[in-house]
Amino acid sequence: MKQQRIPIYKILYPLAFLYELGVRIRNCMFNHNVLHSQSFPLPVICIGNLTVGGTGKTPHTEYLIRMLLKENLRVGVLSRGYKRTSKGFVWATSETTMPQIGDEPYQMKSKFPSVLLAVDANRCHGISCMISGNEHPVPDVILLDDAYQHRYVKPGMNILLTDYNRPIYKDAMLPAGRLREPLSGKKRANIMIVSKCPSDLSRDEAGLIIEKLSPEHGQSIYFTTLLYGNLTMVHKEYASDTQAAERPLSSLRKDEHVILLTGIATPEKLIHDISIYTDNIQSVRFADHHQFTEKEVKNLNALFERSGTDSIVITTEKDATRLMSLPLSKELKSHLYTLPIEVKILFEKEHEFNNQILNYVRTDSRNNSLSE
Repeated sequence: MKQQRIPIYKILYPLAFLYELGVRIRNCMFNHNVLHSQSFPLPVICIGNLTVGGTGKTPHTEYLIRMLLKENLRVGVLSRGYKRTSKGFVWATSETTMPQIGDEPYQMKSKFPSVLLAVDANRCHGISCMISGNEHPVPDVILLDDAYQHRYVKPGMNILLTDYNRPIYKDAMLPAGRLREPLSGKKRANIMIVSKCPSDLSRDEAGLIIEKLSPEHGQSIYFTTLLYGNLTMVHKEYASDTQAAERPLSSLRKDEHVILLTGIATPEKLIHDISIYTDNIQSVRFADHHQFTEKEVKNLNALFERSGTDSIVITTEKDATRLMSLPLSKELKSHLYTLPIEVKILFEKEHEFNNQILNYVRTDSRNNSLSE
């Protein structure tokens, strides 16, 4: 998959200059302790980016959850809970609904019920609540989802993601591009991950990307690609002898009509990867975290009716959390599948990456007051 041309709106450079100036002043105030960052007495890992959406934070956070749980660690996850209906600090439980905590936190809690997951726009307050021990055991480690610019918290480890298809060194500041802060912000990262790479990325190309990223001394860089699980029915109650609840992605026929329904920032790689199996893809795209209206639901039902029952609707796990409770037609529900995504670390660096994370967690745990 070739890198696509990155749209930069040069006419908006004057506004981007003003935005960048404001961000630089804010970062300078944190760097010189005019604004204060708070440290916490346990390992805190931040997973974030310099851009607005689309780098794959959720599957990378899930990778960390999966790996840390295998080490018998009590994992906490704190998210802002974007577009949730609740306010303040909220613990996620088995009874918590998606609107109460947001689509991505709901997805993670559903997949990893043992994780201590909470949402709070004020990350300092959120961490303080999580480590109080009042309602739940204190986590061994807390993962901060999408908090790279939330500098009131000082994490022990920063993981910065950049999309292979839209690398930060080719981007521009908002609103001309998608950068939330200047490239100098990457200096705060302990680890940089180039996400959504082609699975056959060559070492030579990886070397060129590393050169352009210009890592600081001590910064590690890893490359990841996406792995897909089986297509899984969102409404499993419609499974039958002739229509299995799960089917491999490779089972798609070349002529099978796929309606790809996405509300994510950058669906291009997903479209490309599904096109390996079928030539008949109809992409229906909405904005990231899109909340579907009654009219849009009617349009989706009508679209599927026109397409016929030989069609299949594929959506992402995140989008499925918002689609599950909508009044979709029985026909659409019985052909609605989600495509699970995991990440794979390229160039046989998984062991090295895992050890870097675990060494930080174990060292910090030995040194913090909560472990005493």
